[in-house]
Amino acid sequence: MSIEIRPATGTDLPHVLRLLGEMYPEDPVLSAARSARIWAEIEAQSGRSMLVAQDHSGDLLGTVDCVVMPNLSRGGRPRLVMENLIVSESHRRRGVGRLLMTEVRWTAEREGCYKIQFLAAEDAYVHTFYRSCGFSQWKGGGFYLYL
Repeated sequence: MSIEIRPATGTDLPHVLRLLGEMYPEDPVLSAARSARIWAEIEAQSGRSMLVAQDHSGDLLGTVDCVVMPNLSRGGRPRLVMENLIVSESHRRRGVGRLLMTEVRWTAEREGCYKIQFLAAEDAYVHTFYRSCGFSQWKGGGFYLYL
């Protein structure tokens, strides 16, 4: 299966919302107007990038949200904060998440970040996945990788 990791665009919004709905099925559905406003804010935010994994037929299989944050410590090197990594249930355990994580790391390295950090669900298989990607775990459930 050929998979491309690329920045999300406005036309991806309904598919990103579908993926996020798989992660948080209890969340209320956003109206089209509200989701469009939020998307415009995301696109306008400096250092923010939402990545998507797309297969050869154009289907979106996964997404992750990244924010490169300026930093006054570490010699002024920024850090990347990651949120909402999701792979569609029908495409899990096929390497899609690992491809997204690889792109997150490349993004952080390109931006000169000194670390990547994020919180994760409490599921043991999720923690195993992140550790297999090279991340260490803080006692509070967060993960990090110094670059």
